[in-house]
Amino acid sequence: MSPQSGHKILVLNNEGMTILKIRSLIALFCALVLGFSALSGCAAQTSTESAAALTDTAQQTTDSSATYVQVQSIENGTITALIGTLSQNAPGGQQGTPPSGDNANGTQGTPPEQPSGDSANQPQDTPPSGDSANGAQGSAPQQPSGDNANGQQGTPPSGGATGGMGGFTAGTETLTFTVDSATVITLADGTTGTIDSIAAGDVLAVTLSSANVAETITVQSTGMPQDMNAGGQPGANFGGSSEVTNGTSANTIDTDSTVTDETYTSSGDDENALRIDGAVVTLDGITVEKTGGASSNTENGDFYGMNAGLLALNGATVTITGANVTTNAVNGNGVFSYGSGTAVNISDSVIRTSLNNSGGIQTTGGATMNATNLDVQTEGGSSAAIRSDRGGGDVNVSGGTYVTNGTGSPSVYSTADITVENAVLTANKSEAIVVEGKNSVTLNNVTLSGNMPASTDANENIHNIMLYQSMSGDAEVGQSSFTATGGSILANAGDMFYVTNTTCAITLNNVALTLANDVLLNVCGNSNSRGWGTAGANGGTCVFTVSGQTMNGNILVDEISSLDFSMLSGSVYTGAINPSGAAGTVNVTIEDGCQWILTGDCYITSFTGSVANIVTNGYAVYVNGVAITG
Repeated sequence: MSPQSGHKILVLNNEGMTILKIRSLIALFCALVLGFSALSGCAAQTSTESAAALTDTAQQTTDSSATYVQVQSIENGTITALIGTLSQNAPGGQQGTPPSGDNANGTQGTPPEQPSGDSANQPQDTPPSGDSANGAQGSAPQQPSGDNANGQQGTPPSGGATGGMGGFTAGTETLTFTVDSATVITLADGTTGTIDSIAAGDVLAVTLSSANVAETITVQSTGMPQDMNAGGQPGANFGGSSEVTNGTSANTIDTDSTVTDETYTSSGDDENALRIDGAVVTLDGITVEKTGGASSNTENGDFYGMNAGLLALNGATVTITGANVTTNAVNGNGVFSYGSGTAVNISDSVIRTSLNNSGGIQTTGGATMNATNLDVQTEGGSSAAIRSDRGGGDVNVSGGTYVTNGTGSPSVYSTADITVENAVLTANKSEAIVVEGKNSVTLNNVTLSGNMPASTDANENIHNIMLYQSMSGDAEVGQSSFTATGGSILANAGDMFYVTNTTCAITLNNVALTLANDVLLNVCGNSNSRGWGTAGANGGTCVFTVSGQTMNGNILVDEISSLDFSMLSGSVYTGAINPSGAAGTVNVTIEDGCQWILTGDCYITSFTGSVANIVTNGYAVYVNGVAITG
């Protein structure tokens, strides 16, 4: 997920878990002293409760003045959420009677929600052992011991209700509000929090001012990955529940077949218009229309394709030609490929999506997406035209146009290995490209542009191409990479490249660069306002290599970051490195035949090459405080 659509996780550390345990002991003591008549006010959580909703009953709100919402995205102090209703369980955390037509989980005919920000408790590219990808209608995948049957309709999760709270039922209306320094945020355990404590998928009780600024926020339910290590970071399996929840489908093809000129529609909640389940299928000239239908859990939509227009899963191989795909629903991703062994080959097709969390083409769980000559346009927030999420996979794009018009919607968001050639990529209200974690984007002869807007509360960094590591568990920790050969990159706003809380490699070969400001590359830490590492220790480490490249702009490296900068094959760089003074580690190598034209004093750590290749223009290059140029 993007930093804008990125999935932040509210983590209860060991101390927080201890507090909860102490509260349970206190509850037990109260019961012994006061007798069973007081159990409803001092009930302890059962050992079988899911960690997905560790909620203190006393903190839950049923204030009639509050609006109940489920968070969809958090961007620059602005929360976008679905308005819904909250039902309550019987006293003492026992399952009460669900609203008419609802299952015991409080959601209308849908499987239980996943913990916010969690995966399916599986290694990144592999479903749980023995499980299907949860797409075969009429049967539930085998679950690990102790788990329910993957959210069979009408069956609550093992352990029943948690903390006395019932289910949240999301509606279709979206609420957008801002959070400022005066907003009082109360977490589910009763402590005071910040906006960084809130994650996508959380259910909130919100009171708003007339200016749509949150006065109070009370977290009603939160998610905690089940696979966190002691330091509160994602473990190898990236946490989450044991469920892979794809929702339902209005139309399913599960046998090898060829289909021509058919129309598939859906307006149902958590429902695909068309699902290809484990079959080899050729689709020619089809129309897919997802005209409506709410999403009960945006992360199930982001991770597993719930509510997408077309979803391929369970090792399906799908060849699509001349399709027209349109969606008008949250999580209405156009064409979605999920799970290891699943491959979608789509060409000469048109994809249009309208609402949030609705990418053009989406790939997760180790799947493959091959796209040729597509016409893709998205309108919503967190809706990259070429999109991947938890578990990643391989994406290959050749030709076509890919346009986004929503905020937090880069043309490419990568938690996968993504290659694009001979295409036009345009993000009209977002950065151009984001690479998260141990993943890559490779561009060959691509025309790329981004236009990330400044917000009212000011983004920490406005940028065009970002490489970073979130701590959501959506992307494996490791070296990310961005490579571009030929083509052009236009930044309409912000720094051209921004690197934070990650190790990365950036490689440019004969790319036409147009900067929006005087910063070519910014490698630095961040304030942790979005959970990207620990402030003061979340700098970037970047290897920046250019070949046959002409470029300009300053390079900035802060005190907790490092840069290895190499100029090869006749490259020319006009700019200054850390012109404000020494900061982080900066190693510069200039091959003979290259040229560095100074626009200010430069402060670096080491220099390899001939100073004859430096045009000083009256400025100096300082290596560890010593000038090497006159």
